[in-house]
Amino acid sequence: MNENQPTLQQSISRQRKLLTQMLSDPLSRAALSCRKVWGNREQLNKTLTEILQTMPYCKFLYALDTNAIQISDNISHDKVINNDFGRDRSQRPYMNEVVPSSDFVLSPAYISLRAKRPSLTAIQIIRDVQGTALGFIGADFDLRALPLTRDLYEEPRQWTQIKGDPSIRGNVFSQSRIDSDMDRHIDVVLGVIEELMVDHGVFHAKLHFSSNRAVIWHYDDPYRYRLLNIDALTDPNICLAYPNTSYPTDASIPKNQVRTILDGLRQLRYMDETLYLRAGALNIFNGIISLTFSCDGSHYLPFDEFLNKEHAFWSSGIAN
Repeated sequence: MNENQPTLQQSISRQRKLLTQMLSDPLSRAALSCRKVWGNREQLNKTLTEILQTMPYCKFLYALDTNAIQISDNISHDKVINNDFGRDRSQRPYMNEVVPSSDFVLSPAYISLRAKRPSLTAIQIIRDVQGTALGFIGADFDLRALPLTRDLYEEPRQWTQIKGDPSIRGNVFSQSRIDSDMDRHIDVVLGVIEELMVDHGVFHAKLHFSSNRAVIWHYDDPYRYRLLNIDALTDPNICLAYPNTSYPTDASIPKNQVRTILDGLRQLRYMDETLYLRAGALNIFNGIISLTFSCDGSHYLPFDEFLNKEHAFWSSGIAN
């Protein structure tokens, strides 16, 4: 990943900025139109209907007084909906935001009460000619209908550590590793997984050492995983079920490092009889190794850091 790649919060902030630019101007103009008919339900409905035609992505428009009581009907592109006239919206997420000096605020995304869908609401203050607040215009948007750029967020390549179930962590020192069938056939299992990943199109594999299974994903059918039990994992003939496939040129993990990584998983499995690897996974495209230990703690780290035995991961203690 490029070091300049935006973080998750930066990606969200960028999308919110684009939405604010798209919505603030039409709602500002709407405020000027609505103040001329403020307090007249029928005229407000008519004005909001006209305004909505300039906002094709908006689901509902409505007017609220300064106490956030609705004084118009809900205006949609299809019809006027009168169920919410008089509704108190003061406790809704979009009304809890501090209105900035620009008189416009875009709420954080929230789950709508009725559709149960991620939504946004833009709130615009209505002021009279002296600048006194009369109330608000609310504009509701279904998140999936908004014309966002929606650049795919890319997970940062950095060591991430997640603590697991406290009940498991609290009892970790009262347990010890018991050899599984996979442990007893580890050389064959790792040889099969290496072959599948290097020459047969498997790009993601997760090995569950303690429960004798692996889950794999194949290039030609990436939306479906395949479950391999211990019989399949200890039978090299399983490779005949997958077509020969050239190792992808855009993989983050070099072909000659796949076996080295698998050997690293083996080392963590046998490193300690109390703190040991339960499951490990590698994805050759994003280059991330994921590890889950007997303490239920998990680590996610780039393969090159995983292979660097001087990295803090190896010296910090896998139970931390």
